[in-house]
Amino acid sequence: MTTLLDTSVERSVDALVAHYRQTLAAGDTLTAWVFDDRTARRGAEQALAEHGIEARFYSAYKPLVHFFLDTGLLEPGARALKTVRIHYPAPEESPKRFLLEAYPLAGLLGAEVDLSFEAVACRAETALYHYALTLTYRDGSREEINVAAPNRRHLDHVEAWQLSPCGWVTSRKADVEPESAPYRCDYVMLFEAAMQAVTGASWPGTQPLFDELNIRVTLPAADQPLAFGSEHISLAEALHEELYFSLLEYYQHLAGLPLGDRSIQPGQIVPEILTRPSDAPSVTITLRPLDTGAAREVEPTELERAPYPLGVAQIKAELDGLGGEPLTAKSRSGRVLNARYRQGSDRAVIISAAQHANEPSGIVGALRAGHALAQAPSAHFVLSPLENPDGYHLQQRLVAEQPHHMHHAARYTAFGNDLQAQPLGGEFELAIRERAKAVSGAALHINLHGYPAHEWTRPLTGYVPRNFELWSIPKGFFLVLRYHSEWEAQARALLDDVTAHLEKVPGLVAYNQRQIAAFEAHAGELGFAVQNHIPYLLTPDDTQLTPLQLITEYPDETIYGDDFVMAHQVQFETIMSAYRSYQTLALPNAQR
Repeated sequence: MTTLLDTSVERSVDALVAHYRQTLAAGDTLTAWVFDDRTARRGAEQALAEHGIEARFYSAYKPLVHFFLDTGLLEPGARALKTVRIHYPAPEESPKRFLLEAYPLAGLLGAEVDLSFEAVACRAETALYHYALTLTYRDGSREEINVAAPNRRHLDHVEAWQLSPCGWVTSRKADVEPESAPYRCDYVMLFEAAMQAVTGASWPGTQPLFDELNIRVTLPAADQPLAFGSEHISLAEALHEELYFSLLEYYQHLAGLPLGDRSIQPGQIVPEILTRPSDAPSVTITLRPLDTGAAREVEPTELERAPYPLGVAQIKAELDGLGGEPLTAKSRSGRVLNARYRQGSDRAVIISAAQHANEPSGIVGALRAGHALAQAPSAHFVLSPLENPDGYHLQQRLVAEQPHHMHHAARYTAFGNDLQAQPLGGEFELAIRERAKAVSGAALHINLHGYPAHEWTRPLTGYVPRNFELWSIPKGFFLVLRYHSEWEAQARALLDDVTAHLEKVPGLVAYNQRQIAAFEAHAGELGFAVQNHIPYLLTPDDTQLTPLQLITEYPDETIYGDDFVMAHQVQFETIMSAYRSYQTLALPNAQR
């Protein structure tokens, strides 16, 4: 194991208290914005109050949402709000950034409060921006309030300009002009130290560059659950996402590839963020061998009511129970990909899940559908329920520490690439699809996916996740249908049948409507076509393996219990309806 970095920093609230109790006097005031939780911020205020200094510590991350949380406006018994009017900064480079950062305020306030936003054009610069609020209460009273949102304009790790939330400190002494300036917080120090250690290291000229690049961070700030959907405020989760995608982008940039290129193979990048309230902020970066250990044990559960993602042992046992012809491939670490081919008189269909291994509901839905289809002697399908075993092993490893985080480090393979971007004719994860196509001749691939069930942010590089802007806020279940050009009529017919069936799944339409309403309040119009109350994207793609590829997208990352059951029920219903519909389609002449 090689260590690239091992360092700790002083917690910002402690550093600010230590400094200003020496430099300010009783009667002076201090206002600070930091990346920390409410308990630490209130503790810092109290520590300075003991010296007669009036201090207010605000959150630099999602300051508008924190205003409503910290002032008690969302608590039972608070004065009832009637209307909330918000003017928000709209920099030309990213006009919706501050609106997105206000999410999920619409969901927290609820339908009984009339909420509206209005953009105020401004320049992108380092500044103490403000949201201007007009609050009207049901008792007729009204308040005008400014909520500060400090941001800095800076170049990031790939030389792109960003406007990102930052720390800020304003101090006032008697008869002296106030001092107000950005403040470099512990949170930023950890991120920048990690990035400098990696970008300053020497890397081989050929890929993959390493086995596992492990970034272990200790962060004192605790997560804060929110009373809307699966939302929470988590600086730890945001730092995982920031480190993972920033490092992936650095390696893309280093290789001369476009940002977001999914073929890059740096190796497995693993940020492990530990929430430890009593420990100092720290980061350790090491190069390690690939983790080839046994999978974490997970208690087996009834498939139809599975309240959590399945363990690897149960996935294999359920798959083996289908019988049929085994198909295999291997991962970088040597783990085996297992699929089963059940031959019958029906038209063949490929069913796959966990291409992105932190999207777990498809695994359960696929296995449930496999068992249901196997009851018919005519059934003809390939079932590949775990396409990315290295990613899934990492997902299981990470959720042991942070079960409610989305963990995008487990999204791709141990090479660091998306398996769909692997070259054809190889021996690794993509090979399982090629073998499924070769043995079955299937023209329909049902590819089960998910996406974050709560907000996804990158607060140190512009807030909105670059190249994944579409996925930053949940917007319910939707479908993506890709087709070879001559299969457009069949794609449309399949879409009509499947959405007509899904419209009848209990609770799905209402679930979508709730999520879409919150999405549109903060991100504008959904922008998807809708059929039978199910949003969809329909696009030609002549490069894909099968003429038809139906992709599901359920916000399943980090959900459990009844929410997870609902997720895999929708995956199951999609497979079953698509399979039935495909058997009845009039196919293009060349396929008859």
